[in-house]
Amino acid sequence: MTLLIIIIVLALIFDYINGFHDAANAIATVVATKVLTPFQAVLWAAFFNFLAYWVFGFGVADTVAKTADTMQIDLVVILAGVIAAICWNLLTWWLGIPSSSSHTLIGGFAGAAVAHAIAIHGFSGYVDAEGVTHHWYDIVSWYKAGKDGGMPSGVLIIIAFIVLAPLLGALASYLISIWLLNASRKSIGPKIFTVALMIATIWFVYTQMIPYEEIIKDGHKPRFASSVFWSVAFEPHNIKWFLVAFIVLTVSGFCLIFSSLNLHQADAALKKMQLLSSAAFSLGHGGNDSQKVMGIIAAAVVVYINTNPGVHMDAWLDVALPSEDGAFRMPSWIPLACYSAIAAGTLSGGWKIVKTMGSKITKVTSFEGVAAETAGALTLYFTEHLKIPVSTTHTITGSIIGVGLTKRVSAVRWGVTVSLIWAWILTIPISALLAGIIYYVLSVFI
Repeated sequence: MTLLIIIIVLALIFDYINGFHDAANAIATVVATKVLTPFQAVLWAAFFNFLAYWVFGFGVADTVAKTADTMQIDLVVILAGVIAAICWNLLTWWLGIPSSSSHTLIGGFAGAAVAHAIAIHGFSGYVDAEGVTHHWYDIVSWYKAGKDGGMPSGVLIIIAFIVLAPLLGALASYLISIWLLNASRKSIGPKIFTVALMIATIWFVYTQMIPYEEIIKDGHKPRFASSVFWSVAFEPHNIKWFLVAFIVLTVSGFCLIFSSLNLHQADAALKKMQLLSSAAFSLGHGGNDSQKVMGIIAAAVVVYINTNPGVHMDAWLDVALPSEDGAFRMPSWIPLACYSAIAAGTLSGGWKIVKTMGSKITKVTSFEGVAAETAGALTLYFTEHLKIPVSTTHTITGSIIGVGLTKRVSAVRWGVTVSLIWAWILTIPISALLAGIIYYVLSVFI
């Protein structure tokens, strides 16, 4: 039990470090454009990091928890993974490199699990109790097909989104920038497009809503049992789509009046919209990154139960990962603690990375800030819906590059960008190797 408590504490410390390491993701553009002072910006971002507790479910947490087979690992594996993730995060923060906290955690977890499998079984195959042959690499969930044609999961999918997440962010921010640029012209075409987009958004979000009958299915308790309306409105799945609609409709509303504003009025309006876009991105950051730590804690509890058969768990540690029958339990203190830790970390800053994100990649104005943060937020909501743990750092960096490309290719400082890409590529393998070494060292003493 002592080792389990240590892992939970270290996981929350990692979540705190994640907060100040990734604070730049949400506040860099509002600081660079002087919409908020640095202190106001971290307060703003931290508030919405914590508010994500009421918005998002546990899909990403489930994906992270199942990175390795919890039936075949022990607590030393998770401890080594978390320590490796903390070390890499602190190093990249010190160097001012906006690397992925998400990928260092996944890499650490997977690397320690592989080291454990090799230490126990070696490189040759082994037969389990059911007569099935396994190999050391089978301990990690590399790829798992999605149910009913849904999105597949596994470490390979997460690795694929090292490329896909920034590309999606860049594409979305580029398209939003083009949309805004055309909306500034005094012609009817952009306004017709904007109205059509508003109608399409309302229709699409309406089709994604979960009705009350579905919410209470299988005995699930809604957040407001006394009110059907509030139960539907505050269902996490529905809140997320309401936010998507609100973001798109707000930008659309601005596009409809953009051409009638003078330069000063447009800049003032864009700075106000930056508050909305940075808040939306901070929500996505909190919901995406905090869930990863929830997944690690849940996995640690499940491993403890598996390695101590017959042990009685107190209610505060009564955790069960989703299974084929859909059973899932997570005490409310776990998400509450994780969201609190990342919010506290965001309050602590991370100014070296703010400088990289806010000025070194490309010069950011209020216009670019709105486009980049809006694109980043929508990308994070989309990937969270698919239960894919992506890097908020990669996402916002890609979004900033996307808005830079609307000016000219040379507006992006590609030398800085290439250095960042190398850090992204190396994060998972270095974290995995470091976690493997730490696992072997810990195994000598534990």
